[in-house]
Amino acid sequence: MDISTALQFVLLPAGAVAIAAFARWRGWPAPLLLVLVGLIVGLIGSHIPGMPEYELDPEVVLLVFLPPLLYSAALDSSFLRLRDFRRPVGLLSVGLVLFSAAVIGLLMHMLIPGLPLAAAFALGAIVAPPDAVAAVAVARRLGLPRKIITILVGESLFNDATALTAYRVAVAAIAGQGVSLLGAFGQFAYAAGGGLLIGLVLAYAFGWLFNHLRDPLISNTISLLIPFASYLAAEAVHASGVLSVVVVGVFLGHRMNRADYGTRVVSYSVWKVLDFFLEIIVFILIGLQLPLILDGLQGQDPWRIAGYSAAIFAAVVVARILWVIPGVHLPRLLFRSIREREPRPTAAHVAVIGWAGMRGVVSLAAAFALPVGFPGRDLLLFLTFVVVIGTLLVQGMSFPWLIRKLGVSSDQEIYKDNLSEAAAQQAAAGAALARLDELTKEGIIETHAEVIDRLRNNAERRAMGAWERLGGGIGPEGEETPSALYRRLRRSMLEAERSVLVRMRDERRIDDEVLRRVTRELDYEEATLARD
Repeated sequence: MDISTALQFVLLPAGAVAIAAFARWRGWPAPLLLVLVGLIVGLIGSHIPGMPEYELDPEVVLLVFLPPLLYSAALDSSFLRLRDFRRPVGLLSVGLVLFSAAVIGLLMHMLIPGLPLAAAFALGAIVAPPDAVAAVAVARRLGLPRKIITILVGESLFNDATALTAYRVAVAAIAGQGVSLLGAFGQFAYAAGGGLLIGLVLAYAFGWLFNHLRDPLISNTISLLIPFASYLAAEAVHASGVLSVVVVGVFLGHRMNRADYGTRVVSYSVWKVLDFFLEIIVFILIGLQLPLILDGLQGQDPWRIAGYSAAIFAAVVVARILWVIPGVHLPRLLFRSIREREPRPTAAHVAVIGWAGMRGVVSLAAAFALPVGFPGRDLLLFLTFVVVIGTLLVQGMSFPWLIRKLGVSSDQEIYKDNLSEAAAQQAAAGAALARLDELTKEGIIETHAEVIDRLRNNAERRAMGAWERLGGGIGPEGEETPSALYRRLRRSMLEAERSVLVRMRDERRIDDEVLRRVTRELDYEEATLARD
Protein backbone atom coordinates (compact mmCIF):
# COMPACT_ATOMS: atom_id res chain seq x y z
CA MET A 1 0.00 0.00 0.00
CA ASP A 2 1.51 3.35 -1.04
CA ILE A 3 1.33 6.53 1.01
CA SER A 4 -1.45 8.10 -1.09
CA THR A 5 -3.71 5.06 -0.60
CA ALA A 6 -3.00 5.10 3.12
CA LEU A 7 -3.89 8.80 3.26
CA GLN A 8 -7.24 8.06 1.61
CA PHE A 9 -8.12 5.68 4.42
CA VAL A 10 -7.18 8.34 6.99
CA LEU A 11 -8.72 11.39 5.31
CA LEU A 12 -12.20 9.88 4.93
CA PRO A 13 -12.79 9.11 8.64
CA ALA A 14 -10.93 12.27 9.72
CA GLY A 15 -13.18 14.40 7.52
CA ALA A 16 -16.28 12.56 8.72
CA VAL A 17 -15.30 13.15 12.37
CA ALA A 18 -14.75 16.86 11.70
CA ILE A 19 -18.16 17.20 10.01
CA ALA A 20 -19.90 15.26 12.79
CA ALA A 21 -18.15 17.38 15.44
CA PHE A 22 -19.34 20.56 13.73
CA ALA A 23 -22.89 19.20 13.51
CA ARG A 24 -22.91 18.26 17.20
CA TRP A 25 -21.54 21.69 18.13
CA ARG A 26 -24.28 23.40 16.14
CA GLY A 27 -26.99 21.01 17.34
CA TRP A 28 -27.68 19.77 13.81
CA PRO A 29 -28.42 16.13 12.84
CA ALA A 30 -24.98 14.77 11.96
CA PRO A 31 -26.23 11.98 9.62
CA LEU A 32 -28.00 14.43 7.33
CA LEU A 33 -25.07 16.86 7.23
CA LEU A 34 -22.68 14.00 6.44
CA VAL A 35 -24.85 12.87 3.52
CA LEU A 36 -25.07 16.42 2.16
CA VAL A 37 -21.31 16.98 2.42
CA GLY A 38 -20.70 13.60 0.80
CA LEU A 39 -22.93 14.57 -2.12
CA ILE A 40 -21.16 17.91 -2.60
CA VAL A 41 -17.67 16.44 -2.27
CA GLY A 42 -18.57 13.61 -4.62
CA LEU A 43 -19.87 15.94 -7.32
CA ILE A 44 -17.00 18.41 -7.04
CA GLY A 45 -14.36 15.72 -6.69
CA SER A 46 -15.47 13.97 -9.87
CA HIS A 47 -14.15 16.99 -11.82
CA ILE A 48 -10.80 17.17 -10.00
CA PRO A 49 -8.01 15.02 -11.50
CA GLY A 50 -6.51 12.61 -9.01
CA MET A 51 -9.39 12.90 -6.54
CA PRO A 52 -9.91 9.44 -4.95
CA GLU A 53 -13.17 7.58 -5.48
CA TYR A 54 -14.74 5.73 -2.57
CA GLU A 55 -16.80 2.97 -4.12
CA LEU A 56 -19.14 1.15 -1.77
CA ASP A 57 -18.19 -2.51 -1.56
CA PRO A 58 -21.36 -4.47 -0.70
CA GLU A 59 -19.40 -7.26 0.99
CA VAL A 60 -17.63 -4.74 3.24
CA VAL A 61 -20.94 -3.12 4.18
CA LEU A 62 -22.76 -6.37 4.88
CA LEU A 63 -19.87 -7.97 6.76
CA VAL A 64 -17.92 -5.11 8.36
CA PHE A 65 -20.45 -2.32 8.98
CA LEU A 66 -23.85 -3.98 9.33
CA PRO A 67 -23.22 -6.67 12.02
CA PRO A 68 -21.68 -4.38 14.68
CA LEU A 69 -24.22 -1.60 14.08
CA LEU A 70 -27.14 -4.03 14.32
CA TYR A 71 -25.62 -5.73 17.36
CA SER A 72 -25.10 -2.43 19.17
CA ALA A 73 -28.67 -1.30 18.46
CA ALA A 74 -30.01 -4.67 19.63
CA LEU A 75 -27.79 -4.58 22.74
CA ASP A 76 -29.25 -1.21 23.67
CA SER A 77 -32.86 -2.21 22.97
CA SER A 78 -35.30 -3.64 25.48
CA PHE A 79 -36.39 -7.26 25.19
CA LEU A 80 -39.43 -6.58 27.36
CA ARG A 81 -40.59 -3.62 25.27
CA LEU A 82 -39.96 -5.51 22.02
CA ARG A 83 -42.07 -8.35 23.41
CA ASP A 84 -44.83 -5.90 24.36
CA PHE A 85 -44.87 -4.38 20.86
CA ARG A 86 -44.21 -7.58 18.90
CA ARG A 87 -47.43 -7.20 16.90
CA PRO A 88 -46.71 -3.74 15.41
CA VAL A 89 -43.03 -4.63 15.02
CA GLY A 90 -43.97 -7.81 13.15
CA LEU A 91 -46.48 -6.02 10.93
CA LEU A 92 -43.84 -3.46 9.95
CA SER A 93 -40.75 -5.68 9.70
CA VAL A 94 -42.43 -8.47 7.72
CA GLY A 95 -45.78 -7.30 6.40
CA LEU A 96 -44.78 -3.79 5.35
CA VAL A 97 -41.55 -4.96 3.71
CA LEU A 98 -43.37 -7.51 1.53
CA PHE A 99 -46.20 -5.05 0.78
CA SER A 100 -43.74 -2.31 -0.20
CA ALA A 101 -41.67 -4.70 -2.32
CA ALA A 102 -44.81 -5.85 -4.17
CA VAL A 103 -46.19 -2.33 -4.74
CA ILE A 104 -42.87 -0.89 -5.88
CA GLY A 105 -42.07 -3.94 -7.98
CA LEU A 106 -45.37 -3.85 -9.84
CA LEU A 107 -45.15 -0.10 -10.40
CA MET A 108 -41.60 -0.20 -11.76
CA HIS A 109 -42.44 -3.21 -13.94
CA MET A 110 -45.25 -1.22 -15.53
CA LEU A 111 -43.28 2.02 -15.90
CA ILE A 112 -39.87 0.81 -17.11
CA PRO A 113 -40.02 -0.84 -20.55
CA GLY A 114 -38.42 -4.27 -20.70
CA LEU A 115 -37.78 -4.58 -16.96
CA PRO A 116 -38.62 -8.16 -15.91
CA LEU A 117 -41.03 -8.59 -13.02
CA ALA A 118 -38.40 -10.43 -10.95
CA ALA A 119 -35.91 -7.58 -11.44
CA ALA A 120 -38.56 -5.04 -10.46
CA PHE A 121 -39.40 -7.08 -7.38
CA ALA A 122 -35.68 -7.17 -6.52
CA LEU A 123 -35.67 -3.37 -6.65
CA GLY A 124 -38.73 -3.33 -4.40
CA ALA A 125 -37.01 -5.61 -1.89
CA ILE A 126 -33.87 -3.44 -1.98
CA VAL A 127 -35.65 -0.19 -1.09
CA ALA A 128 -38.39 -1.66 1.13
CA PRO A 129 -36.65 -1.80 4.54
CA PRO A 130 -35.98 1.34 6.60
CA ASP A 131 -32.45 1.33 7.91
CA ALA A 132 -31.51 0.51 11.51
CA VAL A 133 -28.65 3.02 11.51
CA ALA A 134 -30.84 5.87 10.27
CA ALA A 135 -33.72 4.99 12.59
CA VAL A 136 -31.58 4.90 15.74
CA ALA A 137 -29.58 8.00 14.78
CA VAL A 138 -32.67 10.14 14.13
CA ALA A 139 -35.25 8.76 16.59
CA ARG A 140 -33.13 8.97 19.74
CA ARG A 141 -31.89 12.47 18.96
CA LEU A 142 -35.43 13.79 18.58
CA GLY A 143 -36.57 12.59 22.01
CA LEU A 144 -39.50 10.53 20.74
CA PRO A 145 -41.69 8.61 23.19
CA ARG A 146 -40.28 5.24 24.14
CA LYS A 147 -43.10 3.30 22.46
CA ILE A 148 -42.42 4.93 19.08
CA ILE A 149 -38.66 4.42 19.40
CA THR A 150 -39.17 0.75 20.29
CA ILE A 151 -41.44 0.16 17.29
CA LEU A 152 -39.15 1.99 14.85
CA VAL A 153 -35.95 0.39 16.15
CA GLY A 154 -37.59 -3.06 16.36
CA GLU A 155 -38.83 -2.69 12.79
CA SER A 156 -35.41 -1.70 11.49
CA LEU A 157 -33.67 -4.51 13.40
CA PHE A 158 -35.81 -7.30 11.97
CA ASN A 159 -36.87 -6.03 8.53
CA ASP A 160 -33.49 -6.62 6.87
CA ALA A 161 -33.97 -10.37 7.25
CA THR A 162 -37.28 -10.15 5.34
CA ALA A 163 -35.95 -7.82 2.65
CA LEU A 164 -32.68 -9.65 2.00
CA THR A 165 -34.49 -13.00 1.72
CA ALA A 166 -36.98 -11.54 -0.80
CA TYR A 167 -34.04 -9.95 -2.64
CA ARG A 168 -32.22 -13.28 -2.93
CA VAL A 169 -35.34 -15.00 -4.25
CA ALA A 170 -35.78 -12.33 -6.95
CA VAL A 171 -32.09 -12.44 -7.98
CA ALA A 172 -32.24 -16.25 -8.15
CA ALA A 173 -35.31 -16.01 -10.42
CA ILE A 174 -33.41 -13.71 -12.81
CA ALA A 175 -30.47 -16.12 -12.80
CA GLY A 176 -32.77 -18.83 -14.15
CA GLN A 177 -33.36 -20.72 -10.93
CA GLY A 178 -37.07 -21.37 -10.97
CA VAL A 179 -38.65 -20.24 -7.71
CA SER A 180 -42.30 -20.87 -6.92
CA LEU A 181 -44.33 -19.00 -4.33
CA LEU A 182 -44.18 -22.04 -2.06
CA GLY A 183 -40.43 -22.27 -2.61
CA ALA A 184 -39.99 -18.59 -1.78
CA PHE A 185 -41.96 -19.06 1.44
CA GLY A 186 -39.82 -22.07 2.28
CA GLN A 187 -36.63 -20.04 1.76
CA PHE A 188 -37.94 -17.30 4.00
CA ALA A 189 -38.96 -19.78 6.72
CA TYR A 190 -35.57 -21.51 6.56
CA ALA A 191 -33.63 -18.22 6.66
CA ALA A 192 -35.67 -16.84 9.55
CA GLY A 193 -35.87 -20.10 11.51
CA GLY A 194 -32.19 -20.86 10.97
CA GLY A 195 -31.12 -17.35 11.97
CA LEU A 196 -33.31 -17.48 15.07
CA LEU A 197 -32.03 -20.91 16.14
CA ILE A 198 -28.36 -20.10 15.57
CA GLY A 199 -28.81 -16.77 17.33
CA LEU A 200 -30.35 -18.43 20.39
CA VAL A 201 -27.62 -21.07 20.59
CA LEU A 202 -24.87 -18.47 20.34
CA ALA A 203 -26.68 -16.15 22.75
CA TYR A 204 -26.79 -18.81 25.47
CA ALA A 205 -23.16 -19.75 24.81
CA PHE A 206 -21.91 -16.16 24.97
CA GLY A 207 -24.15 -15.47 27.97
CA TRP A 208 -22.62 -18.38 29.86
CA LEU A 209 -19.14 -17.18 28.91
CA PHE A 210 -19.76 -13.63 30.14
CA ASN A 211 -21.16 -14.94 33.42
CA HIS A 212 -17.79 -16.60 34.11
CA LEU A 213 -15.40 -13.97 32.77
CA ARG A 214 -14.08 -11.35 35.19
CA ASP A 215 -11.60 -9.57 32.93
CA PRO A 216 -13.24 -6.52 31.27
CA LEU A 217 -10.63 -6.36 28.50
CA ILE A 218 -11.14 -10.00 27.52
CA SER A 219 -14.92 -9.75 27.79
CA ASN A 220 -15.18 -6.65 25.64
CA THR A 221 -12.67 -7.93 23.09
CA ILE A 222 -14.87 -11.01 22.72
CA SER A 223 -17.95 -8.78 22.48
CA LEU A 224 -16.41 -7.04 19.46
CA LEU A 225 -16.17 -10.41 17.73
CA ILE A 226 -19.71 -11.54 18.61
CA PRO A 227 -21.62 -9.71 15.81
CA PHE A 228 -19.25 -11.03 13.14
CA ALA A 229 -19.30 -14.58 14.52
CA SER A 230 -23.11 -14.53 14.77
CA TYR A 231 -23.50 -13.20 11.23
CA LEU A 232 -21.02 -15.60 9.62
CA ALA A 233 -22.31 -18.65 11.50
CA ALA A 234 -25.81 -18.13 10.10
CA GLU A 235 -24.73 -17.10 6.61
CA ALA A 236 -22.51 -20.19 6.37
CA VAL A 237 -25.66 -22.37 6.31
CA HIS A 238 -27.61 -19.82 4.18
CA ALA A 239 -29.70 -18.67 7.14
CA SER A 240 -30.30 -15.04 8.10
CA GLY A 241 -27.12 -13.58 9.55
CA VAL A 242 -28.97 -10.34 10.31
CA LEU A 243 -31.56 -12.13 12.46
CA SER A 244 -28.86 -14.12 14.22
CA VAL A 245 -26.98 -10.94 15.18
CA VAL A 246 -30.16 -9.24 16.42
CA VAL A 247 -31.21 -12.22 18.54
CA VAL A 248 -27.80 -12.44 20.18
CA GLY A 249 -27.73 -8.68 20.83
CA VAL A 250 -31.23 -8.53 22.35
CA PHE A 251 -30.54 -11.60 24.54
CA LEU A 252 -27.18 -10.38 25.85
CA GLY A 253 -28.50 -6.85 26.36
CA HIS A 254 -31.31 -8.21 28.53
CA ARG A 255 -28.83 -10.24 30.62
CA MET A 256 -26.06 -7.64 30.74
CA ASN A 257 -26.68 -7.14 34.46
CA ARG A 258 -25.26 -10.64 35.06
CA ALA A 259 -21.89 -9.73 33.60
CA ASP A 260 -19.04 -8.34 35.66
CA TYR A 261 -19.39 -4.65 36.52
CA GLY A 262 -16.11 -3.85 34.74
CA THR A 263 -17.44 -5.43 31.56
CA ARG A 264 -20.51 -3.18 31.65
CA VAL A 265 -18.53 -0.01 32.34
CA VAL A 266 -16.08 -0.63 29.50
CA SER A 267 -18.76 -1.99 27.14
CA TYR A 268 -20.81 1.20 27.30
CA SER A 269 -17.87 3.34 26.19
CA VAL A 270 -16.56 0.85 23.62
CA TRP A 271 -19.86 0.53 21.76
CA LYS A 272 -20.62 4.23 22.04
CA VAL A 273 -17.37 5.10 20.26
CA LEU A 274 -17.64 2.27 17.71
CA ASP A 275 -21.24 3.24 16.90
CA PHE A 276 -20.29 6.85 16.35
CA PHE A 277 -17.31 5.97 14.16
CA LEU A 278 -19.11 3.44 11.94
CA GLU A 279 -22.22 5.61 11.57
CA ILE A 280 -20.37 8.68 10.36
CA ILE A 281 -18.40 6.59 7.85
CA VAL A 282 -21.59 5.00 6.58
CA PHE A 283 -23.46 8.27 6.06
CA ILE A 284 -20.62 10.08 4.30
CA LEU A 285 -20.04 7.03 2.07
CA ILE A 286 -23.69 7.20 0.99
CA GLY A 287 -23.23 10.73 -0.34
CA LEU A 288 -19.92 9.94 -2.03
CA GLN A 289 -21.51 7.28 -4.27
CA LEU A 290 -23.30 9.76 -6.56
CA PRO A 291 -20.52 10.21 -9.19
CA LEU A 292 -20.02 6.45 -9.53
CA ILE A 293 -23.74 5.90 -9.94
CA LEU A 294 -24.15 8.71 -12.48
CA ASP A 295 -21.37 7.21 -14.63
CA GLY A 296 -23.62 4.23 -15.34
CA LEU A 297 -26.45 6.40 -16.68
CA GLN A 298 -24.60 8.12 -19.50
CA GLY A 299 -26.61 8.20 -22.70
CA GLN A 300 -29.99 7.68 -21.04
CA ASP A 301 -32.88 10.15 -21.17
CA PRO A 302 -32.59 12.31 -18.02
CA TRP A 303 -36.26 13.32 -18.05
CA ARG A 304 -37.42 9.73 -18.23
CA ILE A 305 -35.08 8.83 -15.34
CA ALA A 306 -36.38 11.81 -13.35
CA GLY A 307 -39.92 10.49 -13.84
CA TYR A 308 -38.91 7.04 -12.63
CA SER A 309 -37.19 8.62 -9.62
CA ALA A 310 -40.23 10.66 -8.63
CA ALA A 311 -42.48 7.63 -9.05
CA ILE A 312 -40.40 5.29 -6.89
CA PHE A 313 -39.88 7.88 -4.16
CA ALA A 314 -43.61 8.57 -4.02
CA ALA A 315 -44.35 4.83 -3.99
CA VAL A 316 -41.98 4.24 -1.07
CA VAL A 317 -43.55 7.02 1.00
CA VAL A 318 -47.18 6.30 0.12
CA ALA A 319 -46.88 2.52 0.53
CA ARG A 320 -45.77 2.97 4.12
CA ILE A 321 -48.64 5.32 4.92
CA LEU A 322 -51.16 3.01 3.24
CA TRP A 323 -49.89 0.10 5.36
CA VAL A 324 -49.47 1.87 8.69
CA ILE A 325 -52.92 3.44 9.01
CA PRO A 326 -54.99 0.25 8.51
CA GLY A 327 -52.27 -1.76 10.29
CA VAL A 328 -52.90 0.31 13.40
CA HIS A 329 -56.70 0.42 13.36
CA LEU A 330 -57.84 -2.78 11.59
CA PRO A 331 -56.57 -5.26 14.23
CA ARG A 332 -58.30 -3.20 16.92
CA LEU A 333 -61.58 -3.44 15.02
CA LEU A 334 -61.24 -7.19 14.46
CA PHE A 335 -59.96 -8.35 17.85
CA ARG A 336 -61.48 -7.34 21.16
CA SER A 337 -58.45 -8.62 23.08
CA ILE A 338 -56.25 -6.02 21.35
CA ARG A 339 -58.69 -3.24 22.23
CA GLU A 340 -58.68 -4.31 25.87
CA ARG A 341 -54.93 -4.87 26.11
CA GLU A 342 -53.58 -1.88 24.19
CA PRO A 343 -54.53 1.79 24.55
CA ARG A 344 -55.77 3.52 21.42
CA PRO A 345 -52.80 5.06 19.58
CA THR A 346 -53.06 8.78 18.98
CA ALA A 347 -53.22 10.19 15.46
CA ALA A 348 -49.95 12.02 16.12
CA HIS A 349 -48.12 8.78 16.94
CA VAL A 350 -49.53 7.09 13.85
CA ALA A 351 -48.40 10.02 11.70
CA VAL A 352 -44.87 9.91 13.12
CA ILE A 353 -44.53 6.18 12.47
CA GLY A 354 -45.99 6.60 8.99
CA TRP A 355 -43.45 9.29 8.09
CA ALA A 356 -40.42 7.58 9.67
CA GLY A 357 -39.15 5.56 6.71
CA MET A 358 -35.53 6.64 6.22
CA ARG A 359 -33.52 4.20 4.10
CA GLY A 360 -29.77 3.71 4.45
CA VAL A 361 -26.63 1.89 3.56
CA VAL A 362 -28.11 -1.63 3.51
CA SER A 363 -30.28 -0.72 0.52
CA LEU A 364 -27.29 0.72 -1.33
CA ALA A 365 -25.14 -2.32 -0.52
CA ALA A 366 -27.83 -4.67 -1.83
CA ALA A 367 -28.11 -2.63 -5.05
CA PHE A 368 -24.32 -2.64 -5.56
CA ALA A 369 -24.37 -6.42 -5.00
CA LEU A 370 -26.60 -6.98 -8.05
CA PRO A 371 -24.54 -9.12 -10.45
CA VAL A 372 -23.05 -7.56 -13.57
CA GLY A 373 -25.46 -8.13 -16.44
CA PHE A 374 -28.52 -7.94 -14.19
CA PRO A 375 -31.39 -6.35 -16.18
CA GLY A 376 -31.31 -2.56 -15.77
CA ARG A 377 -28.60 -2.74 -13.08
CA ASP A 378 -27.34 0.82 -13.51
CA LEU A 379 -30.84 2.27 -13.48
CA LEU A 380 -31.87 0.19 -10.45
CA LEU A 381 -28.74 1.36 -8.62
CA PHE A 382 -29.57 5.01 -9.34
CA LEU A 383 -33.21 4.60 -8.28
CA THR A 384 -32.04 3.01 -5.03
CA PHE A 385 -29.74 5.98 -4.46
CA VAL A 386 -32.64 8.36 -5.07
CA VAL A 387 -34.78 6.57 -2.48
CA VAL A 388 -31.99 6.52 0.12
CA ILE A 389 -31.03 10.17 -0.35
CA GLY A 390 -34.64 11.28 -0.74
CA THR A 391 -35.87 9.62 2.44
CA LEU A 392 -32.83 10.73 4.45
CA LEU A 393 -33.10 14.36 3.36
CA VAL A 394 -36.83 14.89 2.78
CA GLN A 395 -38.19 12.75 5.60
CA GLY A 396 -35.17 13.15 7.86
CA MET A 397 -35.09 16.96 7.62
CA SER A 398 -38.87 17.32 7.97
CA PHE A 399 -39.10 14.86 10.86
CA PRO A 400 -38.23 17.38 13.63
CA TRP A 401 -40.74 19.87 12.24
CA LEU A 402 -43.46 17.20 12.11
CA ILE A 403 -42.78 16.11 15.68
CA ARG A 404 -42.90 19.69 16.98
CA LYS A 405 -46.04 20.42 14.95
CA LEU A 406 -47.82 17.35 16.34
CA GLY A 407 -46.60 17.97 19.88
CA VAL A 408 -45.07 14.52 20.24
CA SER A 409 -42.53 14.35 23.07
CA SER A 410 -41.25 12.11 25.85
CA ASP A 411 -41.68 14.71 28.63
CA GLN A 412 -44.28 12.64 30.46
CA GLU A 413 -42.06 9.55 30.25
CA ILE A 414 -39.10 11.51 31.63
CA TYR A 415 -41.18 12.51 34.65
CA LYS A 416 -42.37 8.93 35.19
CA ASP A 417 -38.79 7.67 34.82
CA ASN A 418 -37.53 10.14 37.40
CA LEU A 419 -40.31 9.14 39.77
CA SER A 420 -39.73 5.40 39.31
CA GLU A 421 -35.97 5.93 39.58
CA ALA A 422 -36.44 7.67 42.94
CA ALA A 423 -38.59 4.77 44.15
CA ALA A 424 -36.06 2.26 42.83
CA GLN A 425 -33.17 4.09 44.47
CA GLN A 426 -35.04 4.10 47.78
CA ALA A 427 -35.82 0.38 47.51
CA ALA A 428 -32.24 -0.44 46.52
CA ALA A 429 -30.82 1.63 49.38
CA GLY A 430 -33.15 -0.16 51.79
CA ALA A 431 -31.89 -3.50 50.52
CA ALA A 432 -28.29 -2.34 50.87
CA LEU A 433 -28.80 -1.21 54.47
CA ALA A 434 -30.58 -4.46 55.28
CA ARG A 435 -27.62 -6.37 53.85
CA LEU A 436 -25.28 -4.20 55.92
CA ASP A 437 -27.25 -5.05 59.08
CA GLU A 438 -26.91 -8.76 58.25
CA LEU A 439 -23.18 -8.44 57.73
CA THR A 440 -22.63 -6.54 60.98
CA LYS A 441 -24.42 -8.98 63.27
CA GLU A 442 -21.28 -10.97 64.04
CA GLY A 443 -19.33 -8.42 66.02
CA ILE A 444 -18.22 -6.14 63.18
CA ILE A 445 -19.94 -3.12 64.72
CA GLU A 446 -18.04 -3.50 67.99
CA THR A 447 -14.73 -4.06 66.21
CA HIS A 448 -14.95 -1.32 63.56
CA ALA A 449 -17.78 1.06 64.41
CA GLU A 450 -16.21 3.78 62.26
CA VAL A 451 -16.55 1.52 59.18
CA ILE A 452 -20.30 1.38 59.58
CA ASP A 453 -20.40 5.15 59.94
CA ARG A 454 -18.46 5.56 56.71
CA LEU A 455 -20.80 3.21 54.91
CA ARG A 456 -23.67 5.47 55.86
CA ASN A 457 -21.83 8.73 55.37
CA ASN A 458 -19.06 8.44 52.82
CA ALA A 459 -17.25 11.72 53.50
CA GLU A 460 -13.69 10.72 54.36
CA ARG A 461 -13.33 7.40 52.55
CA ARG A 462 -11.39 8.54 49.49
CA ALA A 463 -8.90 10.66 51.42
CA MET A 464 -8.27 7.86 53.95
CA GLY A 465 -8.21 5.16 51.28
CA ALA A 466 -5.39 6.86 49.36
CA TRP A 467 -3.09 6.24 52.28
CA GLU A 468 -4.41 2.80 53.16
CA ARG A 469 -3.80 1.58 49.59
CA LEU A 470 -0.09 1.83 50.30
CA GLY A 471 -0.37 -1.07 52.72
CA GLY A 472 -2.24 -3.28 50.31
CA GLY A 473 -5.30 -3.45 52.58
CA ILE A 474 -3.44 -5.22 55.42
CA GLY A 475 -3.01 -3.63 58.87
CA PRO A 476 0.15 -3.78 61.03
CA GLU A 477 -1.12 -6.90 62.82
CA GLY A 478 -2.13 -8.59 59.54
CA GLU A 479 -5.80 -7.73 60.07
CA GLU A 480 -8.16 -6.31 57.44
CA THR A 481 -7.92 -2.52 57.37
CA PRO A 482 -11.07 -0.38 57.69
CA SER A 483 -10.73 0.65 54.05
CA ALA A 484 -10.52 -2.94 52.85
CA LEU A 485 -13.45 -3.88 55.08
CA TYR A 486 -15.41 -0.94 53.65
CA ARG A 487 -14.80 -2.11 50.11
CA ARG A 488 -15.86 -5.67 50.89
CA LEU A 489 -19.07 -4.63 52.64
CA ARG A 490 -19.96 -1.99 50.06
CA ARG A 491 -19.55 -4.49 47.21
CA SER A 492 -22.01 -6.79 48.94
CA MET A 493 -24.43 -3.90 49.37
CA LEU A 494 -24.11 -3.01 45.67
CA GLU A 495 -24.92 -6.60 44.75
CA ALA A 496 -28.09 -6.38 46.86
CA GLU A 497 -29.08 -3.11 45.15
CA ARG A 498 -28.61 -4.61 41.69
CA SER A 499 -30.73 -7.63 42.59
CA VAL A 500 -33.61 -5.40 43.67
CA LEU A 501 -33.33 -3.24 40.54
CA VAL A 502 -33.36 -6.25 38.20
CA ARG A 503 -36.34 -7.75 40.05
CA MET A 504 -38.22 -4.46 39.74
CA ARG A 505 -37.41 -4.37 36.01
CA ASP A 506 -38.63 -7.94 35.55
CA GLU A 507 -41.80 -7.09 37.48
CA ARG A 508 -42.28 -4.10 35.14
CA ARG A 509 -42.14 -1.59 38.01
CA ILE A 510 -39.28 0.24 36.27
CA ASP A 511 -38.19 0.41 32.62
CA ASP A 512 -34.97 -0.87 31.12
CA GLU A 513 -33.83 2.72 30.63
CA VAL A 514 -34.14 3.35 34.37
CA LEU A 515 -32.35 0.08 35.15
CA ARG A 516 -29.44 1.00 32.88
CA ARG A 517 -29.18 4.49 34.31
CA VAL A 518 -29.08 3.37 37.95
CA THR A 519 -26.91 0.33 37.23
CA ARG A 520 -24.37 2.56 35.49
CA GLU A 521 -24.08 4.66 38.66
CA LEU A 522 -23.54 1.53 40.76
CA ASP A 523 -20.99 0.24 38.25
CA TYR A 524 -19.00 3.45 38.42
CA GLU A 525 -18.99 3.28 42.21
CA GLU A 526 -17.79 -0.32 42.09
CA ALA A 527 -15.10 0.67 39.59
CA THR A 528 -13.92 3.26 42.14
CA LEU A 529 -13.87 0.60 44.85
CA ALA A 530 -11.75 -1.63 42.61
CA ARG A 531 -9.29 1.20 42.06
CA ASP A 532 -9.12 1.79 45.81
